[in-house]
Amino acid sequence: MQISARSAQDLEHMNSQLHELREAVLAISSDLSLPEVLQRIVTAAATLTNAKYAAIGVPDDSGKLLGEFVVHGISEEERKRIAHPPRGLGVLGVIMSERKRMRLRNITDHPRSTGFPMGHPPMGSFLGMPILLKDRCLGSLYITNKIGADEFTSDDEQLIEWLASHAAIAIEHARLYEEVQRLSIVEERQRIGMDLHDGVIQSIYAVGLQLEFIRALIEDGDSKQAHDRLGAAIEALNHTIRDIRSYILDLHPHQFQGDDLEVGVRRLVAEFKANSLIVTDLEIDSDVCQAVSPEARLAIFQITQEALANVAKHSHATRVKLQIFPNGESLKMSVEDNGVGLPLDGGVRRMGHGLNNMAQRARTIGGALEVNSEQGNGTRIDVRVPKV
Repeated sequence: MQISARSAQDLEHMNSQLHELREAVLAISSDLSLPEVLQRIVTAAATLTNAKYAAIGVPDDSGKLLGEFVVHGISEEERKRIAHPPRGLGVLGVIMSERKRMRLRNITDHPRSTGFPMGHPPMGSFLGMPILLKDRCLGSLYITNKIGADEFTSDDEQLIEWLASHAAIAIEHARLYEEVQRLSIVEERQRIGMDLHDGVIQSIYAVGLQLEFIRALIEDGDSKQAHDRLGAAIEALNHTIRDIRSYILDLHPHQFQGDDLEVGVRRLVAEFKANSLIVTDLEIDSDVCQAVSPEARLAIFQITQEALANVAKHSHATRVKLQIFPNGESLKMSVEDNGVGLPLDGGVRRMGHGLNNMAQRARTIGGALEVNSEQGNGTRIDVRVPKV
């Protein structure tokens, strides 16, 4: 049976729309920033249905009014001329509160229409779709002014329904990501607060007491003892400055960009030297850095970062040697310092979480981590990763 020219044209048009929908879904799923996700959704909605304007409304905490309203097709100058953004009281509110789709030839003819605020561009044809995830309404999609036609079609409605279902997942992922980031920040603040209270602040307080005692010695005319005590206070203050530099190293770690391990490690070492003031020797083989997988390169960088941070915080070292070189069918990375080593009491416990992280990263890429340390004789961390 032959397919008519009209049917073939319709099929081609449908395939084109499905391709555009696929591209739109990939686009909105490629970002974890909620504002970016919302903007991608409205742009995709306008493109898919050939609409002049599109918008997405997100309910406020009450769930009754619009808290956020992201638009497509209205310039910044036009937005400034509008008296106020939509509040969700008219037709938009019906879609959000009653969770029902709506396709209208002219939005102003609907009995629940409340009109537009002053300065708002005129709008006629309208298609609205709630964005639902299980039993929750995450927002609503609105498109208006179909280009080249008086109203939106049932095909447009189907496309927007599909887009809304994918948009719901993208919005939820973006929100969960933001929540994880927020919780991570809170946890990091608590950790920093404890570190500062237990370490830096107490050290500064102790130096302050020493200086008070030195002032009393000077007033009593005991200049020799005051001089000796002043040297101890300066040394204690230098230790505190070193501790602060280690916190800075932890708070602002250099991020691995791309897959060039050598460049990433050299930048990391430069940052480590600037923050810790520890003499650092680096030996790195360029060829072996490219002989492992991209996942392995990232893991090696992260292990190196963690190892250097531990040296800065715990070792009291004056020198560290970092090597990345071929070792048979493996890449080997070693970090060796001349610090105090890992005592069996608090030292290992303080570093335990970091060491576990490094070991876990090595295992995930088929490698292994080994720690050798003797109290008073420094620490050496070796990581072996198979080449590809």
